[in-house]
Amino acid sequence: MHIRPTESRDLDRIDEIFAAAKRFMRRSGNLFQWSGTYPDRNAVLADMERGVSYVMENGEGLLVATFAFIPGEEPTYCEIKGAWLDDSPYCTIHRIASDGSERGVLNRCLDWCFTRCGNIRIDTHADNRVMKNGLMDYGFTECGIIRLTDGSDRIAFQKHVKI
Repeated sequence: MHIRPTESRDLDRIDEIFAAAKRFMRRSGNLFQWSGTYPDRNAVLADMERGVSYVMENGEGLLVATFAFIPGEEPTYCEIKGAWLDDSPYCTIHRIASDGSERGVLNRCLDWCFTRCGNIRIDTHADNRVMKNGLMDYGFTECGIIRLTDGSDRIAFQKHVKI
């Protein structure tokens, strides 16, 4: 697997990856996260403009996953019902999605991110059992509940390692 910055030529495939991820969420009981059009091409374009959008290619060069890896403070993480592990600088992962064709995508993404930042925060919907389990298996700590700008709640996780 190879991770690289997102390019404009990737956008149609990213649309397909988001659609596949939404179908998987519905099949696994996560009925409300990413309902409607979010995440969409505009979110990816904004991430690309900031230089924080990435894709994962399999051994044949097919895009199988996408995510945003964002250094610096995440505004929706400023208030939490609970407590972060610490207040040291961190990076955030958002909009991670896979087409489901490869196993271990979350762990490969996290491995890559942790080589760049030793303190990572991420959040997910309460119904996203698959993501919650994957994060806990990877050693993340559930820290509490954050509120998104649209008013919906998400479960917040953090892992801090020395790199």
